[in-house]
Amino acid sequence: MRHFGHIAHQERQRLFHQEPCVFTADSPARVLAAALGATLYSPATRPQLADDIVKQGGRGVVSMVLCLEDSISDADVAYGEENLVRQFTDLAGRPGADLPLLFVRVRTPEQIPDLVQRMGPAVRVLSGFVMPKFTEERGVPFLEALAAAEASSGRRLFAMPVLESPELLYRESRVETLEGISRAVDKYRDRVLALRLGVTDFCSSYALRRAPDMTAYDVQVVASVIADVVNMLGRADGTGFTVTGPVWEYFRVQERMFKPQLRRSPFLDGQAEELREALIEHAMDGLLREITLDQANGLLGKTCIHPSHVLPVHALSVVSHEEFSDAQDILRPERDGGGVLRSAYTNKMNEVKPHRAWAERTLQRAEVFGVANEDIGFVELLAAGLPAS
Repeated sequence: MRHFGHIAHQERQRLFHQEPCVFTADSPARVLAAALGATLYSPATRPQLADDIVKQGGRGVVSMVLCLEDSISDADVAYGEENLVRQFTDLAGRPGADLPLLFVRVRTPEQIPDLVQRMGPAVRVLSGFVMPKFTEERGVPFLEALAAAEASSGRRLFAMPVLESPELLYRESRVETLEGISRAVDKYRDRVLALRLGVTDFCSSYALRRAPDMTAYDVQVVASVIADVVNMLGRADGTGFTVTGPVWEYFRVQERMFKPQLRRSPFLDGQAEELREALIEHAMDGLLREITLDQANGLLGKTCIHPSHVLPVHALSVVSHEEFSDAQDILRPERDGGGVLRSAYTNKMNEVKPHRAWAERTLQRAEVFGVANEDIGFVELLAAGLPAS
């Protein structure tokens, strides 16, 4: 797997100063946590799920969650489990298939060892489980079940807890709930790949739903939770975890989207109007603003419910040449003593000690998403990654 691996090598060379690295499901956890990108959710009941997974992998998706929880009805859980076992067996029998990292979102801890046992040898294509409504009390049984399933199968399995419970949202119980979550995930640190935010559930507690022109950060009661989660669980001092961005619910908006930026792009001069319209359709203003705000607030990657969201998330995750230049300057060995220096782009000052953690995180993102060439921006990355019509 590699981000933008579905693009021809010659085109990647044009786009990237440093190409995204190649990784596998067996790569170190720090690489996989940074590389999750746009994690595409799909109901576990889809009859052609194996074909869907292979198709999305070929289009640049590197992580998927197959859901047995909120995306299917209570009556369909048994069928969903049976279908998952069948589809994983199918995938395991396709040598050389371009598979994303695959996770199963379960409802109960008991489903974890049961599904692993039923999958048998096909468990080798499973990367882990997503654990809903995670708190210390409800989450520890999930983590214990994961550890037992890992031991019995011999397969490394990761956890991705979803932080979405009302106890986390309500001010009077938030700190206590976060402290409990911190204890639980710290105990199983080696198995927790990332923490996911369930903003839709947060909004539900107050009968809210954000409009397509609003981000999660415009809903103050939600923004305050995101800030506190990052504050306590996303620290850059070695105690934190990767925290991923919330789901964007809209996948088709009729109003004007991103047209001014596209019209100003020199890359599109002389290009067909069809390309312009394809970009407009794929690049939704609200989604783009939210991805940018996710990154500004310390989140990496994003939960996605539609394939059209994947490429914008990945395109905006690529490190710019300017960011890369700053990060490298800050981390040069001769800068270990600190100090302040003018950036190579001569437009800012880089303070070595305060900016060191940012630089280290930027180079980690550069490893998995690549570094754009100096004259390459978001629009060019987006255009290059769109499927041919």
